[in-house]
Amino acid sequence: MTDKTDRPTRGRRSKIDLLPDEVKRLLDELLRDARYSQQEVLDAVHDHIDQLGLPEDIKPSRSGLNRYASRMEAIGKDLRDVREVSQALVGQLGDKPTGEVSRLILEIGRTQLFKAMMNANEKEGDVDIGMIKDAMLAAQRLESAAMQSHKREKEIRKAFADEAAAAAEAVAKKAGMTAETVSSIKKEILGIA
Repeated sequence: MTDKTDRPTRGRRSKIDLLPDEVKRLLDELLRDARYSQQEVLDAVHDHIDQLGLPEDIKPSRSGLNRYASRMEAIGKDLRDVREVSQALVGQLGDKPTGEVSRLILEIGRTQLFKAMMNANEKEGDVDIGMIKDAMLAAQRLESAAMQSHKREKEIRKAFADEAAAAAEAVAKKAGMTAETVSSIKKEILGIA
């Protein structure tokens, strides 16, 4: 016997999916606020539909709201889990936050490529030439993306250092520092980039 949640549907949209944007925004906002129970959210949405003069038949049911809230919570949980794992992995990948998403994506790509090659090797005994070629191409693209990301990160740091040096130079000159001191401060800042 199959579970109802595992059965494919025709793709028919739920009543909640069909709500006008204004009502849907209110619903989503109220669901995000933990102070409200689902019944309070449902009552507020029904009241809002009445205030707008919309037809009664668009009002979501309690079970429909419960399914929607459960689905949104599951998606929210997945997003929170991904953020936590991403932050943990990024912490292992490097101590500088700039470009952390790129580094994470590249590391995940390398890991998946390695797993795919290992799985192919275990299943077939021999990795075919096409698999090796595809794997090498994927590795080349990953490394190229890593180099582009590194280059962009350096450019961003240099631009930031240039702006900071210019600002420090202006402040130092206004403060009456000598040209030598101003030059020394500027060199120190630009050495960071």
